[in-house]
Amino acid sequence: MAEVKDIYNYLDVLAPFSTQESFDNAGLLVGRKSAEVNTVLVALDITQEVIREAVEIGAQLIVAHHPIIFDPVRSVTGETITGELVLQLAEAGIAAICAHTNLDAAQGGVNDLLARTLGLEQIGQLCQSGVDEQGRAYGIGRTGTRKGCDNVSAEEFAAAVKTALGAACVRYVDGGKPVARVAVGGGACGSMLHDAVRAGCDTFVTADVKYNVFLEAKELGINLLDAGHFPTEDVVCQPLADLLSARFPELTVRKSTVHREVFSCV
Repeated sequence: MAEVKDIYNYLDVLAPFSTQESFDNAGLLVGRKSAEVNTVLVALDITQEVIREAVEIGAQLIVAHHPIIFDPVRSVTGETITGELVLQLAEAGIAAICAHTNLDAAQGGVNDLLARTLGLEQIGQLCQSGVDEQGRAYGIGRTGTRKGCDNVSAEEFAAAVKTALGAACVRYVDGGKPVARVAVGGGACGSMLHDAVRAGCDTFVTADVKYNVFLEAKELGINLLDAGHFPTEDVVCQPLADLLSARFPELTVRKSTVHREVFSCV
């Protein structure tokens, strides 16, 4: 029988928690490392719906991307959203491991999977933050090329991205160039626009883009696509569930079926 610490240690090999950004709060956030596990639920976020799903399938552990506890808390009560979620987990005996910016930056993590999902080849790092203890380079963002897709416009590529990610919508700025060399940054990576330009990319796919960043992209002549936070990061959940299932064949590992994009578009 596996224990929470076994799953934690495996995730620490895949995407070392020591490589998370200084502002982050990734790791074992709820539960005991010694708790036994036979069922794991993988989800992008830990919401009340996800917790109910975990209870229904008899999971003892949720592995999520976004930390359930991010900002410092002074109390854990039902008066706050975070407190209520933590209480629900504790009362149900469910642990929570959250792999956030360490999984964004890791080789084979969020950004590699986003690039592959969008059909990019010759994938490389957009920015390198360092080298982990195993000698692997890590950093958020990836670059790649679209082979055999000459003269694809920003509008055409935006439609293809929407389909590939199952996004509710894709906001974009047409920088006036066909799509050939693409940078990706899963989640809110609008601040990396200039990194994409310096990398020689004509297109940047990310999420949560602010108005002024769209204006900058237009002035810089780079296509900028906002495909949404959930779609650009949820690409990691099923592959992560598959890796956990392969490493721990005695466990039942499932990707959440209830967690999806929170908003709709008209």
